[in-house]
Amino acid sequence: MSRLMLSDEQYGRIASLLPGKITDPGRTAADNRLFVEAVLWIARTGSPWRDLPHDFGAWNSVYKRFARWSRAQVWHAVFAELAGDADFEEAFIDSTIMRAHQHAAGAAKKTGDQAIGRSRGGPSTKIHALVEALPLLGQLKPARLAADKAYDSNAILQHLETAGIQAVIPSRASRVEQRPLDQHLYASRNLVERFFCRIKQFRRVATRYDKLSERFSSFVALAAAFIWLR
Repeated sequence: MSRLMLSDEQYGRIASLLPGKITDPGRTAADNRLFVEAVLWIARTGSPWRDLPHDFGAWNSVYKRFARWSRAQVWHAVFAELAGDADFEEAFIDSTIMRAHQHAAGAAKKTGDQAIGRSRGGPSTKIHALVEALPLLGQLKPARLAADKAYDSNAILQHLETAGIQAVIPSRASRVEQRPLDQHLYASRNLVERFFCRIKQFRRVATRYDKLSERFSSFVALAAAFIWLR
């Protein structure tokens, strides 16, 4: 059997969040744990689906099930539930660029959104992360939000002010009036950088191979959920 990633305790924390329970409509999934381990193997190694070890079952069946769960936003729901107890009194936001492999291009538009842009290094996808404590904020209302100068825009500042959130964002040099900055809190933004370092240990996240943004974001959500479990 290939190396597994989830302990009994870790799987126990997410088992009730997965489809296929006896109380759910439709077919009961007796192998949820093995299936999640299979997807984690793909996420960790970055391997093509066809290279999935036979111990995990038929690769095509695992892939199709992953696609169904992605469409149903299962992976995002698991992460959202795990992160529900976070203390967002102070939140830190940043973004990073994930290089897109050549296999990620070429999906037909009718199949779904791709969300692939072009940076200096070629095709890529940018992800934004909100750590421990703008649509990314959703219903969250931390007392303070720290971010770098890239987030110093009138629209973002107005949104934060309206929501009653203190912006800990350095002013761009072009601003006539420079805002005061809480240097101590701003220095804690390294939490986001550390999160990006950990999530990029999953090779399927560090390099994007998936043609559809829905599938890629599912790997990101799965990797973030696994980090939360640890």
